[in-house]
Amino acid sequence: MTGPAEAKDRITCHVLDTTLGRPARNVRVKLELISTEVAPTTPPPHRVFESQTDDDGRVRAWLPYSSATSSGEVPVCTLEDVLGGIRGPSRWTLRFDSAAYFGGTDKTFYPEVDVTFTVREGERYHVPLLLAPYGYSTYRGS
Repeated sequence: MTGPAEAKDRITCHVLDTTLGRPARNVRVKLELISTEVAPTTPPPHRVFESQTDDDGRVRAWLPYSSATSSGEVPVCTLEDVLGGIRGPSRWTLRFDSAAYFGGTDKTFYPEVDVTFTVREGERYHVPLLLAPYGYSTYRGS
């Protein structure tokens, strides 16, 4: 039995490897807030999150992103903390690390796949990526 729908993040994604006909495991994914149409009263606590797809090709949870050159403590916030502070539409980008998944930049034409989309206040978004070494497709899922 699964928990209530509220337990799920409002932005989710999964990756399917169309060459193999199965979920793409261990794909690194970055989620970043690009802009908001209405300036928040306080800046979002963190704008970038990261995760990795599981055995079913799905991102189950987002963690605050921390680059290799970041210093200090890793920020503690959730995606809901950021989304909850935004009024009106906002623009987000999902960046999928396809080069690492396929084994190097010489194994794929698209080393990264960026999907930019608009999030409307209070709505949920699921973004599937159908991925192959020389092509990809995406759509708004349910």
